[in-house]
Amino acid sequence: MTTTANPPLIILIAGHWLGAWAWNEVLEHLAPRHARAIAVTLPGLNGDDPQRAARNLDDQAAAVLDVITQMGVTEDQPATLVAHSGANAPVSLVLDQHPELVRRVVWVDSGPVAPGSAFGAGLPEDLEELPLPSFDVLAEQASLEGLSAEVLERFRRRAVPEPGPVLRQRVELTNSARRKVRTTLVCCSIPGAQVLELARAGHPMFAEVANIEHLDVIDLPTGHWPMWSRPRDLAKTIQSAASRAN
Repeated sequence: MTTTANPPLIILIAGHWLGAWAWNEVLEHLAPRHARAIAVTLPGLNGDDPQRAARNLDDQAAAVLDVITQMGVTEDQPATLVAHSGANAPVSLVLDQHPELVRRVVWVDSGPVAPGSAFGAGLPEDLEELPLPSFDVLAEQASLEGLSAEVLERFRRRAVPEPGPVLRQRVELTNSARRKVRTTLVCCSIPGAQVLELARAGHPMFAEVANIEHLDVIDLPTGHWPMWSRPRDLAKTIQSAASRAN
């Protein structure tokens, strides 16, 4: 595998209910090999923000672009974005708005969203936020495999309710260049072969995967939160993807 001499900046973005803290263990494993890796907390997921429940996907995409700008990312030196789970919506917006600033996107048990889609389009308009559900309910939606009681307790303690506007907003995408960005799918709770099969069949959650022009698929079998269940392996996978020259 060909690698770059100076791997680009890696920006880690966690999914619903999570902030930058969710990547702490992954960053520990990345640091010895890749000093230019940072994690961000999306608007709406900072518990100290009094306006957080009003934040939307546009705010989140703008925040990621602000980090990209602040870190000196350019078209000549683009960044690698790592998006876990529900971070796929704001990151899809970033890819649509400025694909030239992203050399590779790594979807962690996630993938690009389809134009016009919304995570929770049917949620009531008066729902201000969605708290982390009970783990019994959550386990029906996403695999908790590999998470200890200690990890689950930390998840519960640190989780921030997801803003209603983020969940209801439809993602408007118009720039086909987003599909040209080199892409790595890290498949955890669903095997990669099954994801590709669902994409070819036009499944709403995976249909956009079929439109990606440069795609690598990596299986990392575990639950939906591999940053906690397999942090060392996830860090190696991210570092390898970010270091690829093509």
